[in-house]
Amino acid sequence: MSNQDYYDVLGVNRNASDDEIKTAFRKLARQYHPDVNKEDHAEEKFKEINEAYGVLSDSEKRARYDRFGKAGLGGNGGFHDYTVDFNDLFEGLFGGFGGFSSGRRSRHSPRRGRDLQMQMSLTFEEAVFGVEKEIEFSRDETCSRCNGNGAEPDTKPAKCSTCNGQGEVRQVRQTFLGQMVQTSTCPTCNGRGDIISSPCTTCRGSGLERKKVKKKVQIPAGVDAGTQIRLNGEGGPGENGGPNGSLFLVLDVKSHQFFKRRENDILLNLDINIAQAALGAEVDIPTLDGDDKLKIPAGTQSGKVFTIKGKGVPFLRQKHRGNQLVIVNVAVPTKLTKEQRELFEKLAESLGTTVKPQEKGFLDWLNEALGG
Repeated sequence: MSNQDYYDVLGVNRNASDDEIKTAFRKLARQYHPDVNKEDHAEEKFKEINEAYGVLSDSEKRARYDRFGKAGLGGNGGFHDYTVDFNDLFEGLFGGFGGFSSGRRSRHSPRRGRDLQMQMSLTFEEAVFGVEKEIEFSRDETCSRCNGNGAEPDTKPAKCSTCNGQGEVRQVRQTFLGQMVQTSTCPTCNGRGDIISSPCTTCRGSGLERKKVKKKVQIPAGVDAGTQIRLNGEGGPGENGGPNGSLFLVLDVKSHQFFKRRENDILLNLDINIAQAALGAEVDIPTLDGDDKLKIPAGTQSGKVFTIKGKGVPFLRQKHRGNQLVIVNVAVPTKLTKEQRELFEKLAESLGTTVKPQEKGFLDWLNEALGG
């Protein structure tokens, strides 16, 4: 989602242990989670943190990243699911002790679904002018057979007798500081709060099934490589009535045969010959809107930049556009016909420059010197 190094995102060195990475992630995630931090950049920062942790917490992904960088993660067209639930994050930080347990949410509290991410490739023109694209991706959705309860139709989950449906068990320990309450996931129901004797044959008791989704997306004019588009509600399903997560599209833009982009300006390198540069000319040039005319004044030097206003890239979600910059290169011919050479020699004389054509090359002189 960004070009920043994952280790820099989490603020750890490349030799950091798994525990150091986890500690750094928890600290930053708590600081930048959008439910807590309302600053404009917090949500973007939180996604970078999640992405970095999603790679560095996985030993196989981390090894590929250390060796090949982000290219080793197979990002083209890739689909990633990095988000860690915020409630679980706080439970991991504070849930084990009674002094912090009062602030924890119940397992029945609404929880927002996971955010998803995928890459989309655009042509140069599509990025400039905008386009409607159809995307296809996979996500978890509520199981259509069991309606999400994980049990076969005509059966119901039974309340777990170990945790009494709470999904967690509490143990009181006596320490020198007094009584400490430790909370842990129920070992009988694995935190569900209920026991499923007849699991749904579609989702195998998870309450979720993987489905392919097709959706049309409007890409606005003026986007660039690395731009992210957020599709609210298109991520993973929420729990207990919580909202769905979001789908983030990360855009990649293909290069163009003629044009290069510099922010909202379009750059075009244009070769002209010596006669055009000296005498002036009117030439056809390509633009994103079709061919246009450009007047070359007499005496134009190589490197001269001409500006065509309003022929650049639209500013994102604005009406006006950047400019097209034409950089002129005066091309010197590498081969001349006899007639052209005579003309250049006459031109050189008229300009007061003596030109003596070289009749023999260095190898010819060397050959004669050696008696060849």
